[in-house]
Amino acid sequence: MDSIDKLLAELQAEYQQKNNEQPKQQPRIATPNIHPQSSKSASLIDELLEEVKSDFEELDQAEKLRIQQELEQKRIRQEQIKAQRTEALKQHAQDWLAKLDSLSPEGLWFERFAERYSSKLEAAIDYLQANEES
Repeated sequence: MDSIDKLLAELQAEYQQKNNEQPKQQPRIATPNIHPQSSKSASLIDELLEEVKSDFEELDQAEKLRIQQELEQKRIRQEQIKAQRTEALKQHAQDWLAKLDSLSPEGLWFERFAERYSSKLEAAIDYLQANEES
């Protein structure tokens, strides 16, 4: 936004400089209408510059809103994917527990492993997740 303000200031300074140079180039003839027109022109230029600045600010705000909405949609989608993965892992853990022979070496090891967890399902999820990552 700083660059827009800088550009507007440069344009305004350039315009004012041209207005200041014009009387030097022209012979000095007393015409009462030059100053009111000049101030009207300057006023119109100022209004146009403010309009342009306002338009850029609106575009900037719209772009920020669009980016924010995209980020929010991405976050929601990631949460949905995470929930789906968690549900799939939970189902996989339930199936694995149903097939686990508690008297097998793996079953006996898992019984000890699961003692640290609040439920066997939670332990199975952790165990299977660690096996998937390795």
